[in-house]
Amino acid sequence: MGENGKLRGKRALVTGSGTGIGREIALHFAREGADVALHYAHSSGGAESAVQEIQAMGRKAAAFKADFASDKEPLVLAEKALELLGGIDCLVNNAGITFNKPFMKVSSEQFDWIYNVNVRAPFLLTQAVVEDMLTHGGGAICNITSIHGVQGAPEHSVYAGTKGAIIAQARALSVELAHKGVRINAVAPGCVPVENYQNVLPDYSKDAIDEMAKTSIPVGHTGTPLDIAQLAAFLCSDEARFIIGQTIVADGGTTSLMSLISDFRNESTARFGKGYVPGI
Repeated sequence: MGENGKLRGKRALVTGSGTGIGREIALHFAREGADVALHYAHSSGGAESAVQEIQAMGRKAAAFKADFASDKEPLVLAEKALELLGGIDCLVNNAGITFNKPFMKVSSEQFDWIYNVNVRAPFLLTQAVVEDMLTHGGGAICNITSIHGVQGAPEHSVYAGTKGAIIAQARALSVELAHKGVRINAVAPGCVPVENYQNVLPDYSKDAIDEMAKTSIPVGHTGTPLDIAQLAAFLCSDEARFIIGQTIVADGGTTSLMSLISDFRNESTARFGKGYVPGI
């Protein structure tokens, strides 16, 4: 397993890899030949089961807990991952939290909390990992952001701000570090149902999400964690060596669709241009 993978021989640290997209990224990196250090913030179950799957592939793996609300623990995570792997070639900054609340009701504590977890902690972790990368010729970093960073949604001003910051930081840092051998890019997922959907949405069901996707997402279906994992693996591989500072949107066409269009599946009855464009 992974003998001919695009990440063969690479050593990767994936944050937020106990559930959802992060867990699938860790597993897919191992399928592509990487040894993987996994990070989780609360329950260890998902990360530890992923470790067992990765070890069954013949790859090295271990899971480490770190609270990203702390300044110290991301640095300890880097130390533990480096001790396990002997160096880091790929870093995936996936860990993050979200909440929705009307703008006028957001407290300063809530603002600080989400920025500390989503922006400050990955920044500090990236500093520590890049310090190692520079000692062995470089590496690749993939930041998982969101379409919230490029599109507006009510009650998500704070969360969207963190995701926009991740995009801007990846772009700026990429041009600072590219000539030193460190490539940085980002992935902005759209609707990718994960465990948290079931915890948050009172009427959640797979059938309801699938039906929504048929009329709301141009491709007609939601994404999967594997869709994002495959893209992250590509961006961290040598196949993407000429891609620097980009944010790749993986959303089935969601952000490409103009919100004023009511139903993209049927031909429009409106005829803009009639009377001055030939043939209209």
